[in-house]
Amino acid sequence: MDLSNVAVFMDRDGTVSKEIGYVNHPHRYELLPRTGLAIKKLNQSGIKAILATNQAGVARGYFKEEMIGQVHNKLEDLLEAEGAYLDAIYYCHHHPRVGEGKFKKECNCRKPEPGMLLQGKEEFGIDLERSYMIGDKISDVEVAHRVGAKGILVLTGYGIGDYQNAQDDWKVEPDYVAEDLFDAVEWILMDLEARED
Repeated sequence: MDLSNVAVFMDRDGTVSKEIGYVNHPHRYELLPRTGLAIKKLNQSGIKAILATNQAGVARGYFKEEMIGQVHNKLEDLLEAEGAYLDAIYYCHHHPRVGEGKFKKECNCRKPEPGMLLQGKEEFGIDLERSYMIGDKISDVEVAHRVGAKGILVLTGYGIGDYQNAQDDWKVEPDYVAEDLFDAVEWILMDLEARED
């Protein structure tokens, strides 16, 4: 089964790493348990592992854009130590209502807008209808469905609260609700096998 044009897009905070609010220093950044194992499984399967994260802390003035790069360097180092890697990292530093200058704007990249997933399609020839988005907010599921992908809600980060308290307000339903990123990846691999049969 050729999975080279399949991607798993992942939210960052609360999905790949601990949700601690705005990460304004690399020392505050920590992976969630089993994240390295989950991404390594994707690497071994040939599926593209892509980070897609809203980082409006820049627009809000909480930190400079360079901080995002520093945090992502730490993320890549932590994954490398576990034998895993990301194929791409996309982030949106805009906010439609807050901030100044170029950071305050309506954009196509802030989830649930699909810009980051479309960027993956453009850069890697991704078949979005065979692909997935994993996140701890229902907006991550929403962005997946906008491009024909499957959306998975993890119960880490904001996910457990969203699942238990906000379901009545959801505009979309997750294709799967996972304990964590590793559980989500295991389900994806089974789902892909079932779809290919």
